[in-house]
Amino acid sequence: MYEIITTDGKAKRARLHTVHGTIETPVFMNVGTNGAIKGAVDAFDLRNIDTQVELSNTYHLHVSTPGDKAIKEMGGLHKYMHWDGPILTDSGGFQVFSLAKLRHIKEEGVSFNCHIDGRKIFMGPEESMQIQSNLGSTIAMAFDECPRSTLDRDYIQKSVDRTYRWLLRCKAEHDRLNALPDTVNPKQLLFGINQGGILPDIRAEHAKKIAELDLDGYALGGLAVGETAEQMYQIIESTVPYLPQNKPTYLMGVGTPVNILEAVERGVDFFDCVYPSRNGRHGNAYTDYGKLNLNNQKYEKDERPIDEKCGCPACRNGFSRSYIRHLLKAGEMLGMRLLVLHNLYYYNHLMERIRGAIERHEYHGFKTELIDQMTRGMKEN
Repeated sequence: MYEIITTDGKAKRARLHTVHGTIETPVFMNVGTNGAIKGAVDAFDLRNIDTQVELSNTYHLHVSTPGDKAIKEMGGLHKYMHWDGPILTDSGGFQVFSLAKLRHIKEEGVSFNCHIDGRKIFMGPEESMQIQSNLGSTIAMAFDECPRSTLDRDYIQKSVDRTYRWLLRCKAEHDRLNALPDTVNPKQLLFGINQGGILPDIRAEHAKKIAELDLDGYALGGLAVGETAEQMYQIIESTVPYLPQNKPTYLMGVGTPVNILEAVERGVDFFDCVYPSRNGRHGNAYTDYGKLNLNNQKYEKDERPIDEKCGCPACRNGFSRSYIRHLLKAGEMLGMRLLVLHNLYYYNHLMERIRGAIERHEYHGFKTELIDQMTRGMKEN
């Protein structure tokens, strides 16, 4: 059940009640593609940095060892990774986009050459639902195609029409699997995905059609894949009004703190992105004053923590910028781990502050001031 607590303009402060706990929104989901956050971060760390939702990848868990069927036999993904909070699994549809040279799309589904060993794999709506059911995630995503925004209008329209037909098949298979006696999570939720590139009219029409299906939530896919930030914001503005306001709205694969702040004001309340973990592994730390690159020489003798106001394990325990830089230069995993923990903590607590600003009905001022502060800080850093 999705419960709206209050609104501030289009920004929503809500709760999604699930079988694995309540999700306070707006929320940032921490991305653990293979059932773990890259950077040696485990499920106990996730609790320590106040993670609400972990996100794992359907395609990768299917093709890597031991595979989703074995994970089901061992009790599902929650038990497998020792995480008892909500998990969202994406559908594998993004791999249709990212593995473009290795796949063939037809009405039944998509044929892949596996990126690991080249073996043939077929995934369609039913297969995606079956894999996600085996994993037992809290939220399953419908299988879709994520067409490049540079493709012509005719292709994008045909792709969106096929994605809608796939969604109908996903819903039917998801309902069937949830009713089986040996299902890991019979209360698994299903989110549908809106597509349409950067064509507002196609996006809006697709949103209207999928809204009629009364799904548990709705996502905007196919953004943050090469278009400008302004184009993305325009698509959000032209699409979200046609999605059910009494359901969660999820902007997939987004993004930077500024992207999130802007999208919340446009009615989005679920986010995920690899930025905090990926950038952390490359020596970058997120703060309210922009992104710090601790590889820079100026931090060589800097005794301050990453952020003196931060309560993450790295900052709270006094690890200095100098020490973390030393670890990075020495190739020590600890340096990457500390930065990943810091960045995820920063994102998780940014969302907490966003929720508070919406509750106080001060969101626009909060957003504007924080973006100005970040912009000034990025110029200085």
